[in-house]
Amino acid sequence: MIIIPARLASTRFPQKVIADIGGLPMVVRTAQRVAHIDRVVVAADDEAIIKICKEYGVEAMLTSTTHKSGTDRIHECATLLNVDEDEIIINVQADEPFIEPDVVESLMSKLKTLQDEKADFIMGSCYNAINAEAAQDPNLVKVVLDEKENAIYFSRSAIPYNQGGGAKYFGHIGIYGFSKKSLKEFCSLNDAPIEDIEKLEQLRAIYHQKKIAMVKVASTGFGIDTKEDLARAIEIFL
Repeated sequence: MIIIPARLASTRFPQKVIADIGGLPMVVRTAQRVAHIDRVVVAADDEAIIKICKEYGVEAMLTSTTHKSGTDRIHECATLLNVDEDEIIINVQADEPFIEPDVVESLMSKLKTLQDEKADFIMGSCYNAINAEAAQDPNLVKVVLDEKENAIYFSRSAIPYNQGGGAKYFGHIGIYGFSKKSLKEFCSLNDAPIEDIEKLEQLRAIYHQKKIAMVKVASTGFGIDTKEDLARAIEIFL
């Protein structure tokens, strides 16, 4: 299933998840992009989001206002829904109205393969190739991989440092997937110092020696992190 964590009181950009994009609230547009793939539930922190979702026929559930991260929010939602321990749960960010369905399906396929292989911990995400200029943007998270395409590290800095020349840069696409069992395990782990330094919660898994399987995808979508991003998104639908 797909769960979309939606927080109204965003610190950097308040109420962005209900901002209008081409006649639809952002969270609704995001949900509609992936609705044909699997069951979609919005995990909201405010009744205003619930009301808007219901107006557009999008399933939504009220969750706590105190969650530190979207991952904690989707875990509460999955628990309230009594989701099976083996169910694959995809966390699609509410501010990703241009997420390509193929990206979601590729991640789902990878996680199901890990299940077939009886992996102890099932967590995955996606990445694509980016150029050196894009790698300098701290809003675009970079990832370094091992030979089996598991994440070694994520950073807002340009990694790897291009000391020897010929560096290849990979941009992290902010979509996550877990089995319900592994989602519960992830949320039970202690916060890692590196996640608070970088402000990247996925580093918690790496710090605790858990593997994050990465899937390379072709994606031109972008998240809405700033008001400039919103203006760009609105232009696309004009």
